[in-house]
Amino acid sequence: MKGLFCALAVVAAPVASADPVLEAIAGAEPAVVVLGETHDNPHHHARQARIVAAIDPAALVFEFLTAEQASRHVPGAAETDLETALGWDTATGLPDFSMYYPIFAAAPGAEVRGARVPRNRAREAMQLGISEVFSGPAALFGLDAPLPEAEQAQRQALQAESHCNALPEEMLPLMVAVQRLRDAELARATLAALDTAGPPVVVITGNGHARKDRGVPAMLKRARPGLRVFALGQAEGEGTPPGRFDLVVSSRPVDREDPCAAFR
Repeated sequence: MKGLFCALAVVAAPVASADPVLEAIAGAEPAVVVLGETHDNPHHHARQARIVAAIDPAALVFEFLTAEQASRHVPGAAETDLETALGWDTATGLPDFSMYYPIFAAAPGAEVRGARVPRNRAREAMQLGISEVFSGPAALFGLDAPLPEAEQAQRQALQAESHCNALPEEMLPLMVAVQRLRDAELARATLAALDTAGPPVVVITGNGHARKDRGVPAMLKRARPGLRVFALGQAEGEGTPPGRFDLVVSSRPVDREDPCAAFR
């Protein structure tokens, strides 16, 4: 690794000088570090920024930036200037940029890449199929083949639960397909960053994409079997995010409105 350089565990402690997360990452010697998050939890983003500062990655890959937005990154820009340059201030449905800016600031020399799938491309994927919409070689990431039946059913059940069991049944396979597309776009952008900037590469994304059993790490291992990938999941309180990670850490939960209220 440029700077700092297991089994599932839960660590309910703040990042400190003897940081178990940094120790676990250093021990794994990964080329890629995938940092999961709950998007609206500032404690998760603060931890990501501290890890990024310690690792000093060659590249950062963000779930919430498109490739075009990432190309407008201005190293060392002030928060409001960078928010405007990236178009974050005009995009809809994105978390508060103030939570993400410290991550950019923690690695001012890093190459920045984006892998966001805009809504219009997600709709195209639902209509045409994910292999037709994906910006890379679909077969490399398994997008040209259906999932095993049992896994497809598990993923549909998770989509139903995460959408408060309010989605029509026929929408669930389409939601699973779009999730696979997003995983693949993040993996493709990560490999591109590795090829141009070198390791380590840090991926900033939601816990669902960070899980090793079916998210970005699984896509990366499929495309490059020998690649070393470390995946961090971030929990709230006593909860644990679904899936498998190299390490899970817990932070204080945040007050938020009932996410199911809008569906009702």
